[in-house]
Amino acid sequence: MKKIISSGVAAVALLAAVPAFAADIAQPYPTKAPPVIAEPVFTWTGFYLGANAGYAWGSGEAGADVLGLDPDGFLGGGQIGVNYQFDNNVVLGAEADFQGSDIKDERFGYSSKMDYFGTVRARLGYAFGNVLPYVTGGLAWGHNEVKDSVLGLTSDKTAVGWTVGGGVEYAFTNNWTVKAEYLYMDLGEDYYNSIGDKSGLTANVVRAGINYKF
Repeated sequence: MKKIISSGVAAVALLAAVPAFAADIAQPYPTKAPPVIAEPVFTWTGFYLGANAGYAWGSGEAGADVLGLDPDGFLGGGQIGVNYQFDNNVVLGAEADFQGSDIKDERFGYSSKMDYFGTVRARLGYAFGNVLPYVTGGLAWGHNEVKDSVLGLTSDKTAVGWTVGGGVEYAFTNNWTVKAEYLYMDLGEDYYNSIGDKSGLTANVVRAGINYKF
């Protein structure tokens, strides 16, 4: 009787050990959770290249003002720039752009037209993650033509002045951003033989753009 009981106990112990033994065979090495890969933190630091389009309206100065010429029209072009984001989220940058434009007005046989212009500006902003409001300012220049259609006289000048403004830029991926911007531009005054007087232009520029950040 004792032998039967002993054999039964041994059989029960063997059956109890089988699952544990099988588990050891199925998992010979301890398993580990896969490492957690942190998402890269977005930064505005880097070079960028982009395109823009917009509208400008202005006021003729000096002789153009006397003639009542207030040019306006559409514009489009491209920009190139660089940003550096500091640890405190302040972003410092520089940008240059070139615009083709149709900013013009005509009255009483006189006309004024700026067919292209550009700016070279510093930018200063504060990054709220992938949103960057900024102020900007610097050098502005533009090619302006003043014409007397009655006498058939035309004069053109490349005027140089200044610009200041601001905008907001939004990064919708790590490389692509969009922006909206306003600039006030003053190109000063210069003498035009076609009207025998000085003429100048101040303009308000609004534009939207897209950039690729490298």
